[in-house]
This record gives sequence, structure tokens and C-alpha cells, in this order.
Amino acid sequence: MSALIEFAIFPTDKGESKSKYVAKVIEMIKNSGVDYQFTPMGTIIETKSVEEGLEIVKRAYEILEIDCNRIYSTIKIDYRKGYKNRLTQKIKSVESKLKS
Repeated sequence: MSALIEFAIFPTDKGESKSKYVAKVIEMIKNSGVDYQFTPMGTIIETKSVEEGLEIVKRAYEILEIDCNRIYSTIKIDYRKGYKNRLTQKIKSVESKLKS
């Protein structure tokens, strides 16, 4: 089983640059041991269940709540039974079908 969860989360009350706060969230994800891909517009994590992924999102909120009064986030979830390593396999599947 695989849950791909793409989410972005950042404070809206901390000025123009958000990187200091995003870095705290990425550090937590890195330390969680789940596979992830950090992108300019969000982060994708792969977990064994939706619940496990949502727990990471919850922890991201808890980290930001310490210093921030207003937090914005978006989330997308793609759940599929019987598969794993989809963080890389989905990309490989499309690339294998591209015409050179």
C-alpha cells in the first residue's frame, strides 16, 4: 500500500521569506524516515497509509504553531493498494513512454 501526499505549509504572518519555517518542517520529515521529495512548491511524502501521512502533516502544524499565529496549507493525496516506491516509479513510468 502506498499513500503519496503532497503538501505545502507555511506561516502567513512572518513576512515575505518563509524558508526558515519550511526548513523546520523539512527537517522533521527527513528525521521521520519516510521517503520524500522536496520541490519549490511543496513536499511529497510516501507513507504506508493515509493515517501515517496525515500524522506527519499534523506534526508540521505543531512545529509551526510554536512560532506562528497563522498557517496556510494545501494537501493532495493519492492512495493505491498493492504498490510501493511510487515516489519514483510514477515518474519512471511516464518517462518510459516519452518519445525521444
